[in-house]
Amino acid sequence: MTTAADLEHRLRGAALRVTRPRLAVLAAVHEHPHADTDSIIQTVRTELDVSHQAVYDVLRALTTAGLLRRIQPTGSVARYESRVGDNHHHVVCRSCGAIEDVDCAHGSAPCLTASDDHGYVIDEAEVVYWGLCPTCSTTSRNP
Repeated sequence: MTTAADLEHRLRGAALRVTRPRLAVLAAVHEHPHADTDSIIQTVRTELDVSHQAVYDVLRALTTAGLLRRIQPTGSVARYESRVGDNHHHVVCRSCGAIEDVDCAHGSAPCLTASDDHGYVIDEAEVVYWGLCPTCSTTSRNP
């Protein structure tokens, strides 16, 4: 569990001012990994009266500062997670859209080595595994 003091420390460490909206958004993402913006807004509004735009602005600032990671699997809205600084991947359910973290199987970041980097300096590789989550796979087998 992440405490308010931990969140304040992270904001200060990223050279960001500690504000109630930033703390609330950061806490919401820590509590609900892979949440979409609407879910984050709903969670934050249980404790603060904030506009949609304020939450969008905070998400952008926290992502730019490296405190959050924005992911957007194909066909999905943008989602946010607080697990940053490693090169983990995701597994996504084709039916319900649930997302879980998957650690790299081998090697160090960027886990995968491109056969031809075309002169790019590669610093991250993204892998998305697709399938059915346990709930959906059970439902599809039992009509």
